[in-house]
Amino acid sequence: MAIARRSPHINVMVEAAEKAGRGLVRDFGEVENLQVSKKGPGNFVSTADHKAERAIMGALQKARPRYGFLMEESGVTKGEDAENRWIVDPLDGTNNFLHGVPHWSISIALEKKGEVVAAVIYDPLRDEMFWAEKGLGAYCNNKRMTVSGRKNPQEAMTSIDVRSQPSVNGLADLMKAGMHVRCMGGSCLDLAYVAAGRLDVFFITEHRGGPWDWAAGGLLVKEARGIVTDMEGGKNYLAGKTILAANASLHTEFLKHLKSTTGKAKAS
Repeated sequence: MAIARRSPHINVMVEAAEKAGRGLVRDFGEVENLQVSKKGPGNFVSTADHKAERAIMGALQKARPRYGFLMEESGVTKGEDAENRWIVDPLDGTNNFLHGVPHWSISIALEKKGEVVAAVIYDPLRDEMFWAEKGLGAYCNNKRMTVSGRKNPQEAMTSIDVRSQPSVNGLADLMKAGMHVRCMGGSCLDLAYVAAGRLDVFFITEHRGGPWDWAAGGLLVKEARGIVTDMEGGKNYLAGKTILAANASLHTEFLKHLKSTTGKAKAS
C-alpha cells in the first residue's frame, strides 16, 4: 500500500498539533489529581487551553509568518496575506478534559479565499492524526478514510450535541426503532469519527461555538466521501448554527427528519 504523502502545509499543521498535544497530555495527567481539590481543575484547564493555543500559533507563525488566524481563545489576528488564515481550536472537548474524560482533540484548518483547503484533527492520547486536503482524500495517520456504508437510519450510530435536545424529538421514531445516540462532547473528534466510519451521523441544531468547531472536521468528512451541510441542506454551515454530517444515504434521511423539526421550532 502506498504511503500517503503530506504536503508542506499539512506537515506544518501536524507539527503544530503534535507540539501542543505533548503539553496537553502532560496537563491531562494532572487533572485527576486536581479533581479532589476545593477549587477544582477549572483554572488549570483554562491555562492549559491558552498554553496550547500559544504553542500552535507560534509554530504556525514561524512556518507561515504572513498568514492570519481565527482562534477560539484569541479571536481574529489579521495577516499580511489576506487570502490565507489558520482556523484553530486548541482544545475541543474542554469539559471532557476538565473531568478527565479521554475524548478531546486539537483542530487546525487552513482557509484560503474563504474555503477550507487543509485540515488536521489530532487526538494526542491515542496518537491519531486525522488529516485531509481538498481533492486529495482524508487519512488517519497514513490510512485512507471513507465514511461508513450504512444506509438504514434506524441502525445508525449517531452523535449529537447534548444542547441540541429539541432536535431529538424529530428523531423519536428512529430512536424507538433502535437508532443509537451518543453525546460524546467533542465536535471536532466526532466529525473525524464520521470521516473514519466509526460514527455514521453527527449533527447539532443549536451551535454556540464558532467555525473552529467544524472547519477541519467538515473537510475531513467531505474528503472521506461524506456530505456536510446545515439543517436546510445549505453548504455554508461554517457561518450558521446547525450542521449535519453523514454518508450520502443517511444524510438524505436525517435531513428529512431534522428539517421538519427545525421548521416547527422556528414556527413556534
